[in-house]
Amino acid sequence: MTGVESPAYVPGHGLLAGRTAVVTAAAGAGIGGATARRFLEEGARVLLSDAHVRRLKEYEAELRGQFPGAVTAVACDVTDETQVTALFDTAVQEHGRLDVVVNNAGLGGTCALVDMTDEQWSRVLDVTLGGTFRCVRAALRRMRGTGGVIVNNASVLGWRAQAGQAHYAAAKAGVMALTRCAAVEAAAYGVRVNAVAPSLAIHPHLAKVTSPDLLAELTAREAFGRYAEPWEVANAIVFLASGYSSYLTGEVVSVSSQHA
Repeated sequence: MTGVESPAYVPGHGLLAGRTAVVTAAAGAGIGGATARRFLEEGARVLLSDAHVRRLKEYEAELRGQFPGAVTAVACDVTDETQVTALFDTAVQEHGRLDVVVNNAGLGGTCALVDMTDEQWSRVLDVTLGGTFRCVRAALRRMRGTGGVIVNNASVLGWRAQAGQAHYAAAKAGVMALTRCAAVEAAAYGVRVNAVAPSLAIHPHLAKVTSPDLLAELTAREAFGRYAEPWEVANAIVFLASGYSSYLTGEVVSVSSQHA
C-alpha cells in the first residue's frame, strides 16, 4: 500500500487565547512537544514539563524565542507527588489560574508477558497510569473553583491487543477508565475530562527504539499507509481543550486510521 502524504500544517486560529495550560512530557519531540507548540500557536500560555531536564530546557529556550512571554518550564517526574504538586502550584502562581492540563507522560517498552519482571510491570504502570492519576488529581484540586479542561493521552492499545505490550496496554486501558470516572466527578466542578487514543505517531526518539520491521508492520495497518505526525494528534488535543468540544466529557477520541 502506498502511503498518503502528510497534510499541510494547520495554522493557529486563536482557539486557546488567554488560556493557561500545563503539558507533561513536553520536551521537544513527540506528542507533548507538538501539543505545547500548537497550544502556543492557538494563543495559550504554556507551562512545559518533563523529567528530562536538558531536553526540557532546550525546548523551553526554542519556544521562548518564538513565543516570548508565553512559555515557562518546570522539570517534573510524574511518579513523585512532591514534584507534581510543585508543578501545579507553579502554574497557578505564575499565571493566577489553570485552564487546561494535558497529561502526556507515559512509558512503553516491549516484553513478552512470561519474561516480564515485576519491576518492568510496575514501572510502566506507575509512570503511565499512576502519573496520569497524580496529575488529574492535582489539576482537579486547583480547578474546583474555576473550571477547566483535562486531556489525557491514552492509546488504541487500551482497546486492542499487541504482543509484548501487556504492561503498556493495561496502563492505557486504565487511563481510559480513569478518564471516564474522573469526568463524572469533575462535571460538578465545571471541568471536562477527555482522552485521545493515538495509534501510531512517530518522532525521532521513538524511531530510534523501534525496529524497522516493526515500524513497517505497524504502518501497514494504517489505512493511510503512513504514521501520524505528532502535530496531527496535537490538533485533536487542541479540539478537546477548546470551546469546540464544550459538550464532550468522559470521551476517548481515537486518533487513528487503523483498519484492524
